[in-house]
Amino acid sequence: MTRFALTLEFDGAPYMGLQRQAHGPSVQQSVEEAAFALTGETTAMHAAGRTDAGVHALGMKVHIDIAKPFTPFQFSEGMNARLRPHPIAVVACEVVPDDWHARFSCIGRSYIYRIANRRAPLTLERGKAWQVPKPLDAAAMHRAAQILVGLHDFTTFRSAHCQSQSPLKTLDRLDVRREGEMVLIEAEARSFLHHQVRSMVGCLALVGMGRWEERQLAQALEARDRQALGLNSPPDGLYFVKAIYPEG
Repeated sequence: MTRFALTLEFDGAPYMGLQRQAHGPSVQQSVEEAAFALTGETTAMHAAGRTDAGVHALGMKVHIDIAKPFTPFQFSEGMNARLRPHPIAVVACEVVPDDWHARFSCIGRSYIYRIANRRAPLTLERGKAWQVPKPLDAAAMHRAAQILVGLHDFTTFRSAHCQSQSPLKTLDRLDVRREGEMVLIEAEARSFLHHQVRSMVGCLALVGMGRWEERQLAQALEARDRQALGLNSPPDGLYFVKAIYPEG
């Protein structure tokens, strides 16, 4: 068996999420079906993380074990040919050791959230960003975001359906910046709770609108209560950027 590590880019809009779902299409299902069409082998795709319905990826790392001989180029080209017309692409492919695991070898994950801060309706960015018509103060959002960096109990920012054993997470980075009409929020941690990024973004947007002050964000964090959440942002603007692995 050869273990291939694939880097996937995908538009999450048509899917119920990355993992297989009983109630609708998933990225995993499309990838596994493409692998079967290419190799005739029934395989399981393992991913560095999960994404919800409507969440996108720029560089999701996954692995698949294949018995038939392929070079990485042949395998990626064959997969891309069989993934069409699904909005999923293999943008990189490499052979990895048998003990390398897309999820369990991963030591960090990063996301970016894109807010289109304008009044005009979205056309090209529809479904690819969260539109917030009211002007946002990105500098105020960045200052407030630093309250959330570090080790905290993120119960307030955790979905009721989260399966993580503990609400304690260490947020390594949470940066906010403006690029034209786009406000970009970058988050990095070893792992995240279900809906954590979207919940943090929603509350930071309240700060940017002037509806919340920094102290209210701190109070929401300290409350350790989902009822204290100010706003949960939609999935449209969320992208899994990359999975981080130990060097060598």
